[in-house]
Amino acid sequence: MARSLSSNERGFTLAETLVAMVILCVGVVSLAQLFALSTRSNIGSRSTTYTTILAQQKLEQLRGLAWGFDTLGLPVSDLSTDLTAVAQQSGCPTPAGGGLGAGLSPSPAGTLISNTPGYVDYLDANGCVLGGGGNAPTNTAYIRRWSVEPLPTNPNNTLILQVLVTRRATRSAQANAGNIVRLTEEARLMTVKTRKTK
Repeated sequence: MARSLSSNERGFTLAETLVAMVILCVGVVSLAQLFALSTRSNIGSRSTTYTTILAQQKLEQLRGLAWGFDTLGLPVSDLSTDLTAVAQQSGCPTPAGGGLGAGLSPSPAGTLISNTPGYVDYLDANGCVLGGGGNAPTNTAYIRRWSVEPLPTNPNNTLILQVLVTRRATRSAQANAGNIVRLTEEARLMTVKTRKTK
């Protein structure tokens, strides 16, 4: 027995189906772009967090060096520790030092924008120190530079310590020339160290 279709039992027309497909495609493409943007943002945040941790490690090493007064009230200053040849975490090879132990000696101008022996070390992707010096080893993932500057108003007793950590691939010539203070995915930390009596 054949049934006749009433106007309420019709299917979708071809035009209605095409409009629905276009709306669905626009929604899916928008979601895909949102996922891609979210992934890039998460990778950038992870890298920024990691560079901040690496900068904090070096800042703590600098703050741990002797800078105070002895029992007679004479200044005590560590001006010779090689901070590029530090104790490593387990699983890391022993780094090749930069050969120049600068400790808390005032750094030359531009140590945050160029690889200055005694004020730079190179790290692999796991955070293991590869060494220091003017040239980065081939497996360098991060470059960590620091500066030690006497405070102009109290140069004998107060130091300004700065550390800049950047991914090797992201630092541009323009940034190294000092035209950019900080790029994304890098960390720059600063603190003050003052002489204290023991």
